[in-house]
Amino acid sequence: MEEFLQYIPHRPPFLFVDRVVSATKDSIKTQKEVKAEEPFFKGHYPGRPIMPGVLILESVFQSGAILMGKRIAGGENRIPVVTRVNHVKFKHAVLPGDTLEIEVNLTEWVDPACFMSGKVIVNGKTAATVDFAVMLVENVK
Repeated sequence: MEEFLQYIPHRPPFLFVDRVVSATKDSIKTQKEVKAEEPFFKGHYPGRPIMPGVLILESVFQSGAILMGKRIAGGENRIPVVTRVNHVKFKHAVLPGDTLEIEVNLTEWVDPACFMSGKVIVNGKTAATVDFAVMLVENVK
């Protein structure tokens, strides 16, 4: 996990990427193992836990942030912040024990804005798709 943490500000308990599977200049594939003991399952449909859709999307956004972080690494002090979310579709529930396979593609970069598309696959089925934009903003500490 450590190899990608340098590119994003997210940390547990609000980290929804476990590993980077592959990455190119314009795309990234990541994974997140959804454990039964995740704290959000205690209150999100008790007795029939389902991962909240907003957290599924957060895994996509964090994967996109890693992609952008890798592109701007080395000298730039900017971080990607989500500014737009479009065309969200939830097609399959995510349950405890599932593994999210997250794919993000950069579709356009008009600095400082980056436009991306994301897809989450679980057990060979598309669980969610989304188009989104991030703005690269100065990282103020």
